[in-house]
Amino acid sequence: MFRSLLKRSAARKRNGKAERGVCCIFKDTLEFILAVSESSHPREFVGLLTAERTAEGGEVISDVIILPGTRSSSFSASFRRDMLPLGVRFVGTAHSHPKPQAMRPSPQDLQMFAQTGQRHIITFFPYGEDCWRCYDALGREKQLKVVER
Repeated sequence: MFRSLLKRSAARKRNGKAERGVCCIFKDTLEFILAVSESSHPREFVGLLTAERTAEGGEVISDVIILPGTRSSSFSASFRRDMLPLGVRFVGTAHSHPKPQAMRPSPQDLQMFAQTGQRHIITFFPYGEDCWRCYDALGREKQLKVVER
């Protein structure tokens, strides 16, 4: 019986009747991510994403937290897990790739994705409004709607 309920619940989610999870990002948050990526160039940038609940029960990415002790170079960026603030729920990460051909997650990115939420944004040079992609924790590209605050 429990499996039957799970199957029905999954079918409703696929049919759009019960949209849950991260569905969109505020435009100003995406603009901030792109601006920080550009100002960090040629070094990578990394930050953690937080979200607000929508009236429909989904979540919209609303803020980026840059942790103290974050390290970056021209080929990687990492943060110290011991600097994660208590009581803050993260829904994913945002980070930059300084090379335009590097719009896909690397093996190191996939390791980080698996440990830090359900949506991950990668920006890439030249950091224009369409120079970003969103991925899930397994590295599959996902659509993320951009909305006004």
